[in-house]
Amino acid sequence: MIKCHLSRLMGEKKLKVIDVARDTGINRGTITRLYHETATRIELDVIEELCRYLGCEVGDLLEIQPENGGD
Repeated sequence: MIKCHLSRLMGEKKLKVIDVARDTGINRGTITRLYHETATRIELDVIEELCRYLGCEVGDLLEIQPENGGD
């Protein structure tokens, strides 16, 4: 399972979804889905833009976590 840390990163910088959408040009719905971790896919250019905007690495934004009940 992939965990998206966008909500934490935005919270640390006191950013709202609308701020990120306005400043990056990324669709507000895309940011909202990432924020609430309901996105099923994401374009590489969106990841790149978010990382540049937030001043973070891809690994700071996205993390692979083990599935519950797995080995």
